[in-house]
Amino acid sequence: MNDKLDPAPNYAKAQFSGQIITITKDAEIAPAMDFLKEQRIIGFDTETKPAFKKGEYYGVSLLQLATDDHALLFRLHFLKDFSLLKILFEDKSVVKTGVAIRDDIKALQKLFHFTPHGFVELSDIAKERSMKNFGLKGMTEEILNLTLSKKAKLSNWEAHDLKNDQLQYAATDAWIGRKLYQALNP
Repeated sequence: MNDKLDPAPNYAKAQFSGQIITITKDAEIAPAMDFLKEQRIIGFDTETKPAFKKGEYYGVSLLQLATDDHALLFRLHFLKDFSLLKILFEDKSVVKTGVAIRDDIKALQKLFHFTPHGFVELSDIAKERSMKNFGLKGMTEEILNLTLSKKAKLSNWEAHDLKNDQLQYAATDAWIGRKLYQALNP
């Protein structure tokens, strides 16, 4: 009798291949919003500098919003005017989707007030459908047969310049949320 477990599937790596746009100035927000408000579905995620000491806390550093071929990365600590983001986040007609978004929304609300509308938590859909996985990486494997690298997760998101692997990671995490939503809602 063979008691060996089946080896884990060898999934291809999920990687965003579209255009990554980094927004570091208030003047860059309006053109980004003009583009995003025309979208029906936007992948949504945030990143925060990790804290490694007890009592250490950092606010959200990066907001990622992605379409099929564009990832807009908002470097929040460089920005001051969040009024256009507020309009998008309160727009019921634009779906903003991702995993574990409740904490992301709360962190953003510490930066600027908005009443969230149009946000869809993918793990809720996974639970309703009795899926095995509720996290972004597990859902990506279960639904899309792709894997996500989480190497850059614990990097410094407040660095003056983000490295290419951070940009790619951030863009992919938001984009994959959109892909999962589309797969779950054909």
